[in-house]
Amino acid sequence: MAKLSTLRERAQRVNPLPIYRIERKKIAVIGSGSWATAIAKILLNNVNHINWYIRRDDKIEFIKKNGYNPDYLQNVHFDNSKISFYSDVKKAIDNSDIIFLALPSVFLKDTLEGKDIRFGRKIVVSAIKGIVPNDYLTITQYLNTKHNVSYNNLAIISGPCHAEEIAIEKLSYLTIGCRRLTKIKKIAARMECSYVKTFVSRDIYGIEYSAVLKNIVAIGAGICHGLGYGDNYQAVLVSNAIREMKRFLDEISIRKRQIDSSAYLGDLLVTAYSHYSRNRTFGNMIGRGFSVKTAQLEMKMIAEGYYATLCIHEMNKKYKVDIPIIESVYEILYNNQNPNDIIKKLSDNLH
Repeated sequence: MAKLSTLRERAQRVNPLPIYRIERKKIAVIGSGSWATAIAKILLNNVNHINWYIRRDDKIEFIKKNGYNPDYLQNVHFDNSKISFYSDVKKAIDNSDIIFLALPSVFLKDTLEGKDIRFGRKIVVSAIKGIVPNDYLTITQYLNTKHNVSYNNLAIISGPCHAEEIAIEKLSYLTIGCRRLTKIKKIAARMECSYVKTFVSRDIYGIEYSAVLKNIVAIGAGICHGLGYGDNYQAVLVSNAIREMKRFLDEISIRKRQIDSSAYLGDLLVTAYSHYSRNRTFGNMIGRGFSVKTAQLEMKMIAEGYYATLCIHEMNKKYKVDIPIIESVYEILYNNQNPNDIIKKLSDNLH
């Protein structure tokens, strides 16, 4: 027995169990918008180097020369010696172990498909709060089914957190969802700093869908604001919305979750109320009389909730969950219904 024990000890010394060491991993940020810029800023508090994919070469050259993103969060300055820039997404991913996706969902397929990208066992972290249009898949579902990324290697980032407040280092909170908490805790640690605190959760489906649903609600809140409804009404709208979201989440993913925690209610509140919210801004323009196309042209950034509204409407044909706020937004955005009439009808049924 002693001899056998000695052999086992030698085997363990020769072939130790693999240890996930994030400090040895190369990290990539995919995207160049406000959220990608904020994530790059957060990560560089704790890592020595990142790979950053930015589609446009002229934008890369500007950042190299001036040290900031010319289009988003211009007050965030970078030490370019800590960044390798790529305009080839395949090379950026091939040269990295952990991938942060931070671009609009509507551009995800064009960015990844047809480029022979192989994620293999890389960790892929989605910071995209949307659904892949036409596929009706969340980002993690898309990566799992279309790119064969194991759910054990998928994670998501949720708020409540606006990139604009990260830029000025106001205290913010992030929830990171993943099936394997031991792995994601190490990634979460790399995102903590003096102005960012992190939580972890296994409810990857619930948090991801919640981030999608709250964007639709925020459009509805913006429409109501544009129509002249006040704070009292908005409070009732949001309290109804969180119950609506819970019904939908419970239908698609049976799991014990605290719907009043920051990843669900907190993210809904900040997106529905904040002047930084692009979805609320988009809805506000619709409420003030802008057409959908005009509002989209006027906005510099993508309102994820616009695409999510159609996706959730189509998905709900299967689930048949009672989601009157989301359906009201759908009627306004996609059936060209009068916002005054639709919100009046909705208001009669809120409680």
